[in-house]
Amino acid sequence: MRTLALRGGGRVAVVAAEWRDVFLVVARGRVQLELRDGEPGPVLGRDAGFWLRGTGVRALRNPGRRTARVHIVIPRARTVACRSTHPYASHRMMEDDVNSIDETGVVAGRTSHTRRFAVTGFVATLAAMAATTLAAALAQAVGVDFELPEGGESIPLPGFAVVTGFFSVVGCVIAAALLRWSARPAERFVWTAVSLTAISLVAPFLSGANAATVVALLGLHLVPAVVMIPTLARSLRTPADRGR
Repeated sequence: MRTLALRGGGRVAVVAAEWRDVFLVVARGRVQLELRDGEPGPVLGRDAGFWLRGTGVRALRNPGRRTARVHIVIPRARTVACRSTHPYASHRMMEDDVNSIDETGVVAGRTSHTRRFAVTGFVATLAAMAATTLAAALAQAVGVDFELPEGGESIPLPGFAVVTGFFSVVGCVIAAALLRWSARPAERFVWTAVSLTAISLVAPFLSGANAATVVALLGLHLVPAVVMIPTLARSLRTPADRGR
């Protein structure tokens, strides 16, 4: 396996004869695919993998300022030949070195990561709902009535589960969006989730409930956050992040 370093704003042409059977994985930064007609293609973030054969891609570009790194996986049958005919590490950025490729389309390699993330999000949501409901039941057992001034009714236990499930799903959607479009999904998700959790802590103080209920509600806001944020952040991290 070789690594291609693509400086910020740089471009490297795709030569069909040399790149036809290789598989590429974005190890750092972002890489934009330039299509056969010169139009800009999709931007692939870290941990995205793709084939070039039959995709209509004629060049790779780095749309960012930082150097992007792309791992180039070469089939064993071609390894010896590639070493003697083309050193990928010194691949020159030549605008005119373009060979036409027949078909258009890009096969991205995030499917397995996305599937694992979806399963993790679902399990974490159920765990957060169960933990919050259990914590609310324990609070009721020690005398917290969860009574709100408006209407004079107490919050039922199923209500905690429903609200927790709803906002946990919202968190999963935010995390999934960051996984799709952000180069640093785990870091940005933690920042976003912690900020939203801090904002949510204002609501109990505005409820007008007694002190015991306010304290209990504050705790119940933190319980799902403690379950969801670390779990989703860990699931969003790529192998490169875990090695740091």
